[in-house]
Amino acid sequence: MTQTPLAYPAEPVALRVPRRTRLRAVTAFGPAFVAAIAYVDPGNFATNFAGGASTGYRLVWVVVLANLVAMPIQYLSAKLGVVTGRSLPQAFRDVFPGVASRVMWAQAEIVAMATDLAEFVGAAIGLNLLFAVPMPIAAGLTAILAFAVLTLQRRGHRPFEIAIGSLLALICLGFLYLTVQSPPSASGTLTGLVPSFGGGDTLLLAVGIIGATVMPHAIYLHSGLMRGRSTPGDQRRVLRFARADIALAMTLAGLVNLSMLTVAATLFHHGSSDAITLGTVHAGLGRLVGGGAALAFAAALLASGISSSSVGTAAGQVVMDGFLGARLPLVVRRLITMAPAVVLLCSGIDPTRALVLSQVVLSFGIPFALVALLVLTSRRSLMGDQVNSRPMVSCMTAIVVVLTGLNLFLLAQQLS
Repeated sequence: MTQTPLAYPAEPVALRVPRRTRLRAVTAFGPAFVAAIAYVDPGNFATNFAGGASTGYRLVWVVVLANLVAMPIQYLSAKLGVVTGRSLPQAFRDVFPGVASRVMWAQAEIVAMATDLAEFVGAAIGLNLLFAVPMPIAAGLTAILAFAVLTLQRRGHRPFEIAIGSLLALICLGFLYLTVQSPPSASGTLTGLVPSFGGGDTLLLAVGIIGATVMPHAIYLHSGLMRGRSTPGDQRRVLRFARADIALAMTLAGLVNLSMLTVAATLFHHGSSDAITLGTVHAGLGRLVGGGAALAFAAALLASGISSSSVGTAAGQVVMDGFLGARLPLVVRRLITMAPAVVLLCSGIDPTRALVLSQVVLSFGIPFALVALLVLTSRRSLMGDQVNSRPMVSCMTAIVVVLTGLNLFLLAQQLS
């Protein structure tokens, strides 16, 4: 039986690029902003504010490093989608069919539910803080709002990307306002760029920040969003646009994360993260800065929760379609991923504690996504001329080993 080639043959780029080719390359802008939502989700709110409150500016370098590491990871995901025309799960099933794909699907579905738990809880807390809506009702409203954003996919990828990009812009504006209202110490921020660890829970908080930044579903989804955006002749041009897209989106996400940490360091640094919850941060901002700051925080949290919940469900579709070759109706997919979150919110469990538990499950899923990404993008039979270079393989191997080790450490600490 003749196998269908997994990669397009490489072709030289013409000196004069047709207008249609240039327009197609421009469509590479947008997917990174959807993926960037995973880097500013409610889990990041919880870990960054806890880190800033506990250690001050000491972990600034961790936030910067985590977002720098995210750039090559997201680029490889985008490159896989552009070159093969397949998502990471689809490419994995083509290369490793059978049991391996089903195992990958099972762990990815568990991670998807944990992801949606964090996003769902964050949006519900945002509604509760903004409008004093009881948590069970906030859960229902969150489901409706997130589903409304998801339905934009039926009109094509652009409306969905624009909606998610608009919510990301709202998050950025919220934290720009908070940073202006409570400016960080320049000397403290610069000192925090020097890697160091203090005593107590500093290492655990650092690992938590990294674990909340690099998200498995962003890796799966980004490759899926890049499908169909190029032809063999314009792959290099599309990849150049994709690199710019990723650099800009990840920089914005990094600045938001940095703002979270520095605002917490400026206003709440007291040497302990025990009393820091999203609710106490909101109350503290209102008391120390003013009602406008509290409003900006709650609005940013709500935008983060709704957008990241929509993105998480979209990633779940890519995962099931890729690893199993099966699709579910959007409503069914949404109900499956949000069910654990609704149960937890209605049971009275502390929402911030639920966020922490979700990060433990996410730590379990990160190595699977990273190893699969590295293995697939390093196969010449799959990637052709765009196969990973040796320096890239070495760099990504180091990233995979370090992130896997850190997340296993976080998992062990949380379970103990």
